[in-house]
Amino acid sequence: MKLSSSDRKTALLTGASSGIGYELAKTFAKEGHNVVLVARNQGALETLAKELQRNHPISAVVIPADLSDPSTPGQIREVLSKESVPVDYLVNNAGFQVRGLFQEADLKTQLSMMQVNMIALVSLTRLFIDDMVKRGNGGILNLASTAAFLPGPLMAVYYATKAFVLSFSQALADELRNTGVKVTALCPGPTRTEFASHFGTENSRLFRGAVMDPETVAFAGFEGLMKGKRVVVPGIRNRTLTTVTRLIPSRFLIPTVRKLNEDSFEN
Repeated sequence: MKLSSSDRKTALLTGASSGIGYELAKTFAKEGHNVVLVARNQGALETLAKELQRNHPISAVVIPADLSDPSTPGQIREVLSKESVPVDYLVNNAGFQVRGLFQEADLKTQLSMMQVNMIALVSLTRLFIDDMVKRGNGGILNLASTAAFLPGPLMAVYYATKAFVLSFSQALADELRNTGVKVTALCPGPTRTEFASHFGTENSRLFRGAVMDPETVAFAGFEGLMKGKRVVVPGIRNRTLTTVTRLIPSRFLIPTVRKLNEDSFEN
């Protein structure tokens, strides 16, 4: 495992095989950063790594891994430590969602979602943060969602995990404000990805008129991190919605969210 040019900074990205993570990897590489690509799909990662190295003067390392396994973050840290690969930027993008009534949900799947969306994110952050602070620079980009700003009936645990990511990121950003390490929570709304296609939400009311492409979302997150923004909500409509939802009483807001989620199930 070798990374070119010791003066290049390195970004570790989880969930890099598709969607926003894929576009974030391309953005970091385009800006001259080496990348460490993490996801379960080894073939997709290797294809991406070859593409990035062909198009940019950077190095790309592939680590196929399943973040639903609690031991995975430590294993990633161990691999990179053995190879003396520094992590200047950590992009916690991996995540998934489960839809339906919580009462009817499979508990193992719900806990696995919490592991990937929250626990792995916290673990990786804790494992790499000390080195960043010691160097006096670095950045952490955590993928939250506009779902972080409100409860989500029929996707109760998923919405809650994103609320956790947003809260954790904002608190950590304050703790690190004098260290040179930046923390940004990226909160996209509906985004046209394989993730959305898999769950059949692209034709729902959540997507009509509001969908963004992953490339635009990724660049907004990258730019926000580099500028030191603590929260990034891409898109005027999404920013407006997150502001308005704070003003609507929960007794009106929550049933509306449920109706939108029900609509997405039917499409």
